[in-house]
Amino acid sequence: MTTAVGDRPLGRLIFPALRWRAEGGFAHEAGAIDEALEVGVGGFIIFGGIARAVAALTADLVRRAERPLLIAADLERGAGQQFEGLTQFPPPLALASLDDPAVVRWAAATTAREARAVGVNWIFAPVADLDVLEQNPIIQTRAFGAEPAAVSRAVAAWVDGCQTAGALACAKHYPGHGRTSADSHVALPEVTADRATLEATDAVPFAAALDAGVASIMTAHVAYPALDPSGAPATLSADILGRLRREHGFDGLVVTDALIMDGALIGRSEAEAAVAALAAGVDILLYPRDPRQVLSALAAAVGDRTLPGARVDEALRRYDRALAQATLPATEGHGNRFPSAAALADALLEQPLLRGPARRLVGPLDLVIVDDDQDGPYPPAPSDYVRDTLRSAGIALGSGGSRVLLVLAEPRAWKGRAGLSSAHRAEVAARAEGCALVVLFGHPRLAREIPEGVPVLLGWHRQRLMQEAVGRWLIRRMA
Repeated sequence: MTTAVGDRPLGRLIFPALRWRAEGGFAHEAGAIDEALEVGVGGFIIFGGIARAVAALTADLVRRAERPLLIAADLERGAGQQFEGLTQFPPPLALASLDDPAVVRWAAATTAREARAVGVNWIFAPVADLDVLEQNPIIQTRAFGAEPAAVSRAVAAWVDGCQTAGALACAKHYPGHGRTSADSHVALPEVTADRATLEATDAVPFAAALDAGVASIMTAHVAYPALDPSGAPATLSADILGRLRREHGFDGLVVTDALIMDGALIGRSEAEAAVAALAAGVDILLYPRDPRQVLSALAAAVGDRTLPGARVDEALRRYDRALAQATLPATEGHGNRFPSAAALADALLEQPLLRGPARRLVGPLDLVIVDDDQDGPYPPAPSDYVRDTLRSAGIALGSGGSRVLLVLAEPRAWKGRAGLSSAHRAEVAARAEGCALVVLFGHPRLAREIPEGVPVLLGWHRQRLMQEAVGRWLIRRMA
């Protein structure tokens, strides 16, 4: 098929997704890869995989494309967030709790170096949103905090660490997703704050990212009537994206959030959303389900001048420049006071308990799990790493000693809520009675949903890194 209009290779602006499966790895994506390369895509976003398999995949993609590609991944918590065998880091809110930009910079640099080692050169982080709305179902611990100046320092440190270590950073989700009470995966959220409030708060971390030289910005599938009275999501808003270009002078890549999300698709098809996004000022169209159909829609829009050729040329120019930057060798790393991510996780847990005093624990330990993270199309990380860590250390498990309740409640796409479900809240209330300790793998404010009178240890996130750190913490408290 034709993948260009004139000398414009429109496919370069399309980035489909490739997902790992436990059974068969990336083998099921063979047909999608064939079609994407035929379309002439500019790159891919990769979800999951064993590190060596990801490295083999990215090398094969570049070989078959016969040109460099931008290969992206969501790595807010380190390269190990997606790729097994690489380093995980605690969520951004946990990193920020140490109040040390050098730690954030080190985490970002480590993430970038490991990503580049497996062929990923574009990292969709840092989150520059503010954690300002308790009901927000999707940001929470993914943000560095609620205070604009502190978040700005962390965002700038992350951008610097990532990009000096050789990968493109991407501040998201412009102009701020922290005030939404709905998840843009399943709805079009609306932020009702006025322009002055948004400029004094939500805009500040994005300005810091721009000052730090961030290579790219990801849009939010969120409406901001104060910035665009039409009610269009930022992804499709020429007013909002024009503000980013004109008022802030940003000439880097603008990429959509995933185009499989309802926030971009309500009232329009995927192809219509793609054309509208590019016309509004977006450069890269992320994660469409049907790249071929999107390409056809772009070509038709250029042909009938719905999509100006100059707008396409501008997007392609930015893509080419970002590709050149992303394929340069890494220049430097960053030192840090922690010898490893595990040591960092241990240090987080040595902070005072979220609530109550730390008690001595008596074996055998009776571990009880309440898992609030099972909703959604993609399974969460396993919940048994604490148990495995204790067993590996020879700690007896079972009834008769101290009971420890593990509550797992991370922010998850399609989950649709910020706190525990009513059923899980009732289960926590029932199971917390008689416990020596509750470990909360979630946002610290969720401690309010745990009955009073029980000490609460903040484990931050259910990822393997933090579960194993909690296991070590429990071992150190054994009588």
